[in-house]
Amino acid sequence: MALHVMEEANRCLGCKKPRCQEGCPIHTNIPEVIRLLKAGKLNEAGWMLFENNPLTTVCALVCNHEQQCEGHCVRGIKDVPVHFSVIESYISSTYANQMVHGPAPSNGRKAAVIGAGPAGITIAIILARYGYKMTIFDSRDKIGGVLRYGIPDFRLPDSVLDDMAYRHLELKGIQFRPNTYIGSAITIDDLFRDGYQSIFVGAGLWKPRKLNIRGESLGNVTYAINYLASPGAFRLGERIIIIGTGNSAMDCARTAIRHGARYVSCVNLTDTLTASQYESSYARLEGVDFIYNKCTMEIREDGVILADSRVGEDGRISPVPGTEKLYPCTGVIVAVSQGAESNIVTTTRDIDTSKSGLLTVDADGHTSRPGVFAAGDATSGARTVVEAVANSKRVAEAMHAYMQTLPMPVTTDYPDVPTVEHIDATVQAEQVL
Repeated sequence: MALHVMEEANRCLGCKKPRCQEGCPIHTNIPEVIRLLKAGKLNEAGWMLFENNPLTTVCALVCNHEQQCEGHCVRGIKDVPVHFSVIESYISSTYANQMVHGPAPSNGRKAAVIGAGPAGITIAIILARYGYKMTIFDSRDKIGGVLRYGIPDFRLPDSVLDDMAYRHLELKGIQFRPNTYIGSAITIDDLFRDGYQSIFVGAGLWKPRKLNIRGESLGNVTYAINYLASPGAFRLGERIIIIGTGNSAMDCARTAIRHGARYVSCVNLTDTLTASQYESSYARLEGVDFIYNKCTMEIREDGVILADSRVGEDGRISPVPGTEKLYPCTGVIVAVSQGAESNIVTTTRDIDTSKSGLLTVDADGHTSRPGVFAAGDATSGARTVVEAVANSKRVAEAMHAYMQTLPMPVTTDYPDVPTVEHIDATVQAEQVL
């Protein structure tokens, strides 16, 4: 492994104007990281990666490298680009074992994070570096959000996220409150009441988008976000049709094969896949079939009715009448994106949203309510992990700047209440007397 990594590192030209860095949404200093590695300074390279991107171990595995760093590599113009993903994965996973430092000195303030996905984790880590007491709330039992419950284990092992929980949260003193849905028993108003000076909302997108067609409620149908969260819970049979061809559809297809499906087909409205070439090529390699230029008309117990699609003068895609055919299958997965689903807005005053339910924010993540910030999928719709990290870094700095303008918190309720031990001692003394 190390030899292969060094071979890739030695292919780097060390460009004075690194196109790879420009192509990275978080602007990782790729040439300098590679230079440090080649100089035998692996720990320094690892420190640089984590300082710039707290989720570097994750991004090394799931980033769309062909469109970002590697897609911009100058070597890729006439040759094969430098595979920085391999280099980053080796450095970050190796250096992660050296991350054993405890929490930063407390600055006396605390902030809350709603949602333990990429955006929320990034915010918590950066603010913890400044000394804030951080608490992450999430409706699920473990951290990761879409990283854990929306990306298959064969692409992003749970062990990577578990190690992150230990290195970044437990060792840094960041508290995680699982199985807690903010907007139900606990509201944002409650968080402010309890002394959190700033609150970050990164609840993500967990509401599946519907096709709104007949048969969508049948027992052999599910949605991608639900299937990927717990694929073993579903019994969809050996012949599965997936509606959609994005990266989530590829994840569903490859997961279904690993859970016993023998025939998997993905249906696309046009002749162009929306998934990355990297993900779709793996799906093809594993036997996934693609059905192009089809509109989904109806889902039945024994299959899906598809019709030829056509693009009108207005750019809209519609079915061609009279071309309907039944495509037999035993199960159907609908993978046409997700939308916002949150009680936060309905239970909180003065937070504006768009028509689609996304939180309205400015460039630095301020919502319409002072002290409440947001970033990630909750504000922009589904984006990549590295884009969520890049946006969250900017928002974390805005939260830090905002909290520094506030007075230091002071506890005034019941300031002189004795401890239980003091009460016990008093009672014992009275009994002796």
